[in-house]
Amino acid sequence: MRKNKFLTIYNDLSLQIRKGVFQPNDLLPSEHDLSEQYKTSRETIRKALNLLSEHGYIQKIKGKGSVVLDVGKYDFPVSGLVSFKELTQKMEKRVRTIVHELQLIKPGDDIRQYLEISAKDEVWKVVRAREIEGEKIILDKDFLHRKFVPSLTREICENSIYEYLENELKLKISFAKKEMFVDKVTDEDRKYLDVDGYEHIVVVQNYVYLEDASLFQFTESRHRLDKFRFVDFARRVH
Repeated sequence: MRKNKFLTIYNDLSLQIRKGVFQPNDLLPSEHDLSEQYKTSRETIRKALNLLSEHGYIQKIKGKGSVVLDVGKYDFPVSGLVSFKELTQKMEKRVRTIVHELQLIKPGDDIRQYLEISAKDEVWKVVRAREIEGEKIILDKDFLHRKFVPSLTREICENSIYEYLENELKLKISFAKKEMFVDKVTDEDRKYLDVDGYEHIVVVQNYVYLEDASLFQFTESRHRLDKFRFVDFARRVH
């Protein structure tokens, strides 16, 4: 038990940070104070603090101490191609998908251009709000070429479209081109999201391709800007 005491301390401090006992930019107590509080050695405290740093709870600053980071934001992978269901399975949060629109449409000029299709083609239009911990903070607008997705139901859209495409239709989703920008909040955003007074929103547009390089989906995801941290991994090429 003594061997894993640093894990107990890590779990206790990380819980306090998540619950807001320590706020972003607060300083944690010093190593000396923590060792007295937990009745353990400073070496054990350092192990716990290193683990907090590795998991993004604190930033250790020389001469200042351990600064608490903002963990109220959800990490959104920029380079990955994951569904909302896959993303939220890693969270210990209450999540819900609300389908506001599901219809087969004749695409307008913009969607025809995005999907590189003709006026004769039909497209599934799906509008969904994503709710996390009771707050609607993502608005997803999907347009899927009917040639590749012959049918779609509300139940599928509430669960996971990608799960249906890959497991039922056996489509091999391969890669996506992504564009990110900040846009003004629209009336549609205000209607379907809890915009909380914000005037701008982060938009991620995805052009999604199958294994044979067929473009089958265009998605616009609109994220409340205070709730997400867009993350990527970059390596310098020498």
